[in-house]
Amino acid sequence: MKVIKRLIFILIFFNFSNYSYADSTYFVDFKFVLNQSNAGKGAQKFLKNKLDKGIKNLQAKEKQIQDEEKKIIDQKKVISAEDYKKRVTDLRLKVSNLQKERNNLITEVGKQRAKAREELLKNLNPIIKEYMEKNKIRMVIDKKSILLADDTLDITKEIVKELNNKLKSIKLN
Repeated sequence: MKVIKRLIFILIFFNFSNYSYADSTYFVDFKFVLNQSNAGKGAQKFLKNKLDKGIKNLQAKEKQIQDEEKKIIDQKKVISAEDYKKRVTDLRLKVSNLQKERNNLITEVGKQRAKAREELLKNLNPIIKEYMEKNKIRMVIDKKSILLADDTLDITKEIVKELNNKLKSIKLN
């Protein structure tokens, strides 16, 4: 009889221990976290400034090339055909280099943006895992994968708060 009571107790104990986790699936808006966290905002500001400075530099060079082009066109009748061809060739080379610089700038900023995103997500995963363990949550999914959900299942703001406490900024250089 004691064995049966113990067996029943053990079965009930293990059966109820499975229900100690929350049954609902929670969600996080990762786009919001990346854009609204302090580290995400700082990274975006840095990248925007870098892109703006690069574009201003490229526009200044483009203006110089346009001025040089006007000068060459004005001097077309005054200079020899060979000199004209040489200057036009040099101008085309400068235009080509300017296009390469523009592409390099865009590529570099894109790579840094991807690096910042990766760094944020790398730091975000342990925070979400810790939050899940603390609140006994089994699953957290990205908001973009959800068609419709109750707003009470959204833990985005709590995650942003934790991320802001643990990660102040991202180093991009």
